[in-house]
Amino acid sequence: MNRIFMRPIPFALILVMLTIIPITFAALRLYQLPMGQLPADAIKFATVPWTLGLHSLGGLLFGLLGPIQFAGVLKRRFGRIHRISGRIFVLAGLFLGLSSLRLLAEFPTASTWVLVTARAVAGLALSAALILALIAIRQRDVARHRTWMIRAYAIGMGPATISFIMLPIFLIRGAPLEGYAADLLFVASWVINIAIAERVIGLGRTERYTLA
Repeated sequence: MNRIFMRPIPFALILVMLTIIPITFAALRLYQLPMGQLPADAIKFATVPWTLGLHSLGGLLFGLLGPIQFAGVLKRRFGRIHRISGRIFVLAGLFLGLSSLRLLAEFPTASTWVLVTARAVAGLALSAALILALIAIRQRDVARHRTWMIRAYAIGMGPATISFIMLPIFLIRGAPLEGYAADLLFVASWVINIAIAERVIGLGRTERYTLA
């Protein structure tokens, strides 16, 4: 079971399945925003269209390119494409992280302090991880670069995990979970993602040691 995370194609397919929901919502936001069709729970963001647009575009590209970047086949066979898509991936992640901080600054009371704090930490952590990944690759430290890219993707795709947690609850209750219980689940989704990321990183290190 552990080795599934070390196989490029299955791992990429798993990432596609996990990120399909946030990717779909990001694409929907990009359609709704210029059409003036934001839903009631997002209408307040119409006052900052560029920030919301960059946030949605960043999330869309970040989610789409992640599985491609982490599939080793692309790197081995199409190194130049891997490098170009990697730059777009990092830029999209920075859009996602920094725009989330901007949205929090514009709407500080839109959520409880638990969720606001978690989103602020996630936005800062995502941006920091991507910058550290860039520094590592400029120093030609590929292993450290990959480590920070995996961590960045885990943080950026927190909404993917919460979608799979919230959907069964909604189907059972017939209504979305709200309040501090929902916020704690959001925080848990980031914790789960980071734990999985560290597991994948650890397996990668073990694999390199074994092959050596």
